[in-house]
Amino acid sequence: MTDQEIVKGLIERDKRITEDFFFVKCRPLFCSIMNIVFDYEVEYDEMVNELYVYLMEDDAIKLRNFEYRSSVYQWLKILAIRFFIKKRARLIDNSSGEPPYDKRDQIAAPKSDVAVEHDIERLFEAMPTKRYVYVIRRLILEECEPEELAREMNITTANLYNIKRRSMAQLTRIALNDRRKYGK
Repeated sequence: MTDQEIVKGLIERDKRITEDFFFVKCRPLFCSIMNIVFDYEVEYDEMVNELYVYLMEDDAIKLRNFEYRSSVYQWLKILAIRFFIKKRARLIDNSSGEPPYDKRDQIAAPKSDVAVEHDIERLFEAMPTKRYVYVIRRLILEECEPEELAREMNITTANLYNIKRRSMAQLTRIALNDRRKYGK
């Protein structure tokens, strides 16, 4: 497929071309860039979805302005590096291990609630993606409005729901493994 066909297919939102380009042909490139740019684990699908949204903004103006002076892959490599570096500054650094809230703000809870809270914290600690922990805390435990959290995280509400879905799936896997481990 030529660069012109790829760009045309992306602009026209051709599902086959888009999926093949972003999730097959560019996967090694994007994985390499993400490994260099981020010093913590990020979700490939999440980052690529955000890059895709960025490319498609304003009726795909960035794609429409591509001048074919280099290959579409070389052009996208530069664009993706810049995009991911900007994203890195806005993402929650999940390598710190620090909770994104102040535990001193919590009020004393009844004994049974403390045990449940301890179990939840143990499950959160076992989750490899701390960004997911943050989303679960804010959306479910703190009952933050999705639109507010999406603004805070500088992402779309639709992307936040995708993150929440993946967060809950990861928490479920951890909880099931925990149940087998502790026989609860």
